[in-house]
Amino acid sequence: MNQAIPEITLHDGLTLPVIGFGTASLKGNYGANAITSSIDNGYRLIDTAYNYENEGAVGEAVKRSSVSREELKITSKLPGRYQTRDKAIASIQESLYRANLDYFDLYLIHWPNPNQDHYVEAWQTMIEAKKWGLIRSIGVCNFLPEHIERLEKETGEKPTINQIELHPFFNQESQRKFHVENNIVTESWSPLARLNNLLENDMLKQIAVRHSKSIGQVTLRWHYQLGAVSIPRSSNHNRQLENLSIFDFALDESEMNTIAELNRPDGRIQDQDPAVYEEF
Repeated sequence: MNQAIPEITLHDGLTLPVIGFGTASLKGNYGANAITSSIDNGYRLIDTAYNYENEGAVGEAVKRSSVSREELKITSKLPGRYQTRDKAIASIQESLYRANLDYFDLYLIHWPNPNQDHYVEAWQTMIEAKKWGLIRSIGVCNFLPEHIERLEKETGEKPTINQIELHPFFNQESQRKFHVENNIVTESWSPLARLNNLLENDMLKQIAVRHSKSIGQVTLRWHYQLGAVSIPRSSNHNRQLENLSIFDFALDESEMNTIAELNRPDGRIQDQDPAVYEEF
């Protein structure tokens, strides 16, 4: 992959590529091979989580890769069951041991779990872990504006990034606007939704044909033009390269508006509403 991937700067100064590699379900040697392939193909942002149970595979891929650790940005996430201070510290340390890394570039609270109401305590612990050098930048996943506002009110520090479900069927317009107003970067999980649903969409087909691109490439380009960082996942070498090849064309305003019309109020893939969803 020779084409340079643009970067975005978080409010604490850390830079990230605008497209990264998702690793959920990529485990063991198969997963390590797929992640190594992604790095060799040009990905520099690698996204994992404690609950993906594959931080070891990510660490093995980093070890196997010809790319230096310093060139990579590795993300992991704190699980819901470990949000109290002592458990959060141990979880961060355990994740680093699993991955055989000295630090994470980006570390996120995976879900707010508002019924348990420990996410502020978890955030305070991550602020400490950043001071200790275990984490370079701290953010959240799936946080609603009220959760983020509470973090800032009680700790004085806002997340650098919020990783949220974002795809053409659920475009999170109001959440993205809140992020822009608060200098928080939007990161998209499941950026291609369920790919089969996208592949069946006639409007996306027409846009893809117009640009001689795949529907996946059109969708990832849409994320880029929204200003979001996307983290598509694929174990296929050719698809990995295809997903990075989105910087040689642009969607016009009409095409962006057409994709915006695909949004649905019930567009979440698994109905995981952060206001009530509890992650273990």
